Amino acid sequence: MFARKISMHLKPNTFAEFTRTLEQNVVPLLLKQRGFKDEISFGSAGSPDVLAISFWDTKQNAEAYDGNGYKDVLKMLGNVLEGTPKVSTTEVLQSTFHNVHANTPVPVAV
Repeated sequence: MFARKISMHLKPNTFAEFTRTLEQNVVPLLLKQRGFKDEISFGSAGSPDVLAISFWDTKQNAEAYDGNGYKDVLKMLGNVLEGTPKVSTTEVLQSTFHNVHANTPVPVAV
């Protein structure tokens, strides 16, 4: 399993608009992406910093999303983002939530 970590900085007073856009537009788009497993976002109404982590079945599917769907997400969030989000992709080593352990092959649906 792979994770994409995105660190974002919001414009002042846009937290509510960000969460609304995330829920109504971004998550539905993610759910249509091949290999998408889950998305978790972290933030506080009093802070401009937001962290989003999406989980993918394979590195290839995470990278395919980065080349296609992610551009649409940036457009959706264009009104609330300040600067360019920082993105990194990494292998998931341990997750009790997803029942993943290091060096455990992840089954791929065919």
